[in-house]
Amino acid sequence: MSAARTLLAAATPLLWHNAVLPRLALGIRGRTAANVAFATGYARVFAGRPRWGARAGWRLGLGAGGAVLAGYGAALALPPARRALAAAPDRSPGVSVAEWIGVHIPLGTVYTEELIFRGTLDDIAGTPLTALTFGLWHIRPARAAGDEILPTVAATTAAGLVFGALRGRSGSATAPALLHYALNAGGALTPRLARSRAFSARGTGAGTVGDSPSSIPQAFSARGTGAG
Repeated sequence: MSAARTLLAAATPLLWHNAVLPRLALGIRGRTAANVAFATGYARVFAGRPRWGARAGWRLGLGAGGAVLAGYGAALALPPARRALAAAPDRSPGVSVAEWIGVHIPLGTVYTEELIFRGTLDDIAGTPLTALTFGLWHIRPARAAGDEILPTVAATTAAGLVFGALRGRSGSATAPALLHYALNAGGALTPRLARSRAFSARGTGAGTVGDSPSSIPQAFSARGTGAG
């Protein structure tokens, strides 16, 4: 694989997400559509091989995603964790929760990022460089959200290494995609559940405001639709 092609394949998503897409000034629906179109075109140009239908991808992805959702459930069941979740800032992108987790997270975030990074770039650049590129992909969204750049890049790079390991083990982008979706959808839903009457009534002080927890889902779940 030529160094020039590797550099081009790594630089193109960064140019798109951190420079071109923000200048289009699209709403969330426009960003989702633009990201899907870009990812599909990118995979065609660079001969992506996501192998969405691979059985190993579904098996590993469902297991990893299920473990994450179980972790969110455990957090809701523990009063201290539930209070921290309830105090987390609302990162809603201005659409209904159903639209957010049913359209923008699976398409604007998961399909887009997993097709670009694990489905295409991983074969060209290898997992470490792909993970770093995935981290740098989040620079502009972090700025738009008012988050610290370095912690966001570090968290999403680490997530990229995990996603890349799942893709390497399964030979499919489906495994990291399912884990990615569980992280982001759970990160969108769990704070809302923690703030709901059903959960806040379970323990005293559920409405107590405290420092919001720092976590990988917060690092990229609400911004993965291309915000910023």
